[in-house]
Amino acid sequence: MRIQLKTLGCRLNEAELETWARDFKAKGHDLVDANDSADLIVFNSCAVTQDAVRKSRHQVRKAARENPGAKIVLTGCYASLNPSEAESLGVDLVISNQEKQRLIDITSQALSLENMPSSATLPGESALFRLGRHRAFIKVQDGCRYRCTYCIVTVARGEERSRPADEVVQEINQLHAEGIQEAVLTGVHLGGYGGEIHSRLAQLIERVLEGTRIPRIRLGSLEPWDIGDDFIELFQHPRLMPHLHLPLQSGSDTVLRRMARRGRQADYRDLVNRLRHHIPGINITSDLIVGFPGETDIEWQETLRFVEEVAFGDLHIFTFSPRPGTPAAEMKDPVPGLVKKERSLALHALAAEQKKAALTSGMGRYQPVLFEGVRREGDKTLLSGYTPNYFKVTIEPRGHDPAILSYQILPTLLAALDEREQGYLGTLAVATSANPP
Repeated sequence: MRIQLKTLGCRLNEAELETWARDFKAKGHDLVDANDSADLIVFNSCAVTQDAVRKSRHQVRKAARENPGAKIVLTGCYASLNPSEAESLGVDLVISNQEKQRLIDITSQALSLENMPSSATLPGESALFRLGRHRAFIKVQDGCRYRCTYCIVTVARGEERSRPADEVVQEINQLHAEGIQEAVLTGVHLGGYGGEIHSRLAQLIERVLEGTRIPRIRLGSLEPWDIGDDFIELFQHPRLMPHLHLPLQSGSDTVLRRMARRGRQADYRDLVNRLRHHIPGINITSDLIVGFPGETDIEWQETLRFVEEVAFGDLHIFTFSPRPGTPAAEMKDPVPGLVKKERSLALHALAAEQKKAALTSGMGRYQPVLFEGVRREGDKTLLSGYTPNYFKVTIEPRGHDPAILSYQILPTLLAALDEREQGYLGTLAVATSANPP
């Protein structure tokens, strides 16, 4: 069958999508992109905000219109939280988050999918390359024990569950053998890995470093309170990439208490200082929510000052919108829409200024870049990839086959700022060189 996989939302959704891609392909099915017609569409939905719910519904209806003959399977947080509404969209099958690990089998049985003979698949060809990616998101954990007052995902994902380390290592080794150069470990509460199986995230990372040879290992979003000194020491290993995404959500302690966040401003400041002291060149990025209920001008100014002090490499900025089913949706003193908009614009401007400063500090150096995507712009062929600390680099691969370069990690001079892409314009060193000049 011709199968199209779609997702909306977090990296965990991406990781699940990639697992299904490999499993469908192993059963002999063809993966197709959005430009091709499909026999089956699997959509991994999101419900982190009401806007995400609206987009999930819209995407499902759009997929049905564009592929009138296709069967549609809907899963993810929206499907789990609103199963009756999800079924009313006219999909053929709704699968909850709790059943996601059996999605291929459930779909095959319920919709009578036919497997093709194994000779129809090409050995060693990664499904991720078919999807146009050169890094793999590896789901190692699901669920969350915490209940931040704005978050519905912990309800949708359920209790914490961790994958055995040997299973994770085996998956990474398989992907590396197929050409994948970077594995990103992801989870809803990644730092809580192993809590129910008498292990810890640091132990998993050690096991991955010992049991694999994949050149790059990157970590998904981590709660600041989950990072201890033993974890920081792991970054002495050059294959663990020096980038951490540490959600802050607010720079005001009183707002953090209303959010039911465990950490406080002083804890975050201390962690950032320790990370920067022990891990040279680390890029620290974060999430912030603007306009949480009751956020006063004083609290907002506290957040601005704290962001100025920390100087992030990048920020994901979310304007608060009430999510039914969360305590925050029932809180008093909502921030007026115009005020939220003004605060969001101010924070975006500060974030752009800080990212530019971070990029400027790295200019003129050689960095190993994992090149991933080729695109055309007019008469130019451009190739883009990422540095170890996760800044984007774009080059013109003059004299080299971009299709070959896109599978490699190559020394690249960070020659100039790329204002449009918010990254670097690079110059490739000798393509066959293992080290920078």
